[in-house]
Amino acid sequence: MDKNSVYGRTNAIIKKYDVRPTKRFGQNFLVDENILRGIITASGITKDDLVLEIGPGIGNLTSVLCENSREVCAVEIDKKLIPVLEESLKEYGNLTIINGDILKTDISALVNEKNGGNPLKVVANLPYYITTPIIMGLLTTKAPIKSLTVMVQKEVADRMISLPGKKTYGALSLAVQYYAEAENVLDVPPSSFIPNPKVSSAVMHLKVREKPPVQTKDEAFMFAVIRASFNQRRKTLVNGLKNASLPGCTGEAVPEALNKLGMSPTIRGEQLSLEEFARLADLLKL
Repeated sequence: MDKNSVYGRTNAIIKKYDVRPTKRFGQNFLVDENILRGIITASGITKDDLVLEIGPGIGNLTSVLCENSREVCAVEIDKKLIPVLEESLKEYGNLTIINGDILKTDISALVNEKNGGNPLKVVANLPYYITTPIIMGLLTTKAPIKSLTVMVQKEVADRMISLPGKKTYGALSLAVQYYAEAENVLDVPPSSFIPNPKVSSAVMHLKVREKPPVQTKDEAFMFAVIRASFNQRRKTLVNGLKNASLPGCTGEAVPEALNKLGMSPTIRGEQLSLEEFARLADLLKL
């Protein structure tokens, strides 16, 4: 299958079923075979794997996933695409299509039913309007997930792997790096989709960590400190935390904690590493 055949399949389905990408669901159909194959390579999928696909759309990626894995569970929120997927992909006996919202899907139950409780792999061409909630929901779930290979907006990809001191560095960078080893494996131009999005995309591979790279007394509190530190980027970390009204984060306690860490009271959140945020949160935790 080459780009033209994927493009031809897409146009044939659009014509046959009168399907149009829905802006409400952020739909853009991937039609570049090279990118499809690149996603499979990046995901490391084998014939032993159960794959959870999020947002299969009209099934261009789904068919390639079925050919390369043991089984695919595809969760599609758009009700009108379910019969399209069921008919156009009926040749694949290793595919289960679920009409639902991934944010409300019981992934643990899916893993237990389909994979004997063993970790699955997630592959998705994510709708850009809800990328961060989906990624964070998957990373923080207690369900066993081995990896995420996801298409996201290039700007979001840059934020995921950003380092301290960069404009792209923020709460998402720290959260992703806490839960996973993240890598940008493929840049994707707008011409790879129908319709062409207004932004460039990237395929990110996130290998879920068995344990975090840093230790903290209270994970939830650490992330509350991180979010507060970036809510008002122009403010110093002291002012950002003081304005957040977090327990223990007073105008006196924060400078004192920074002093213990050998940091200036005028430092901003974007200058702290994940390890430094963990140490700061532990000092502030009541």
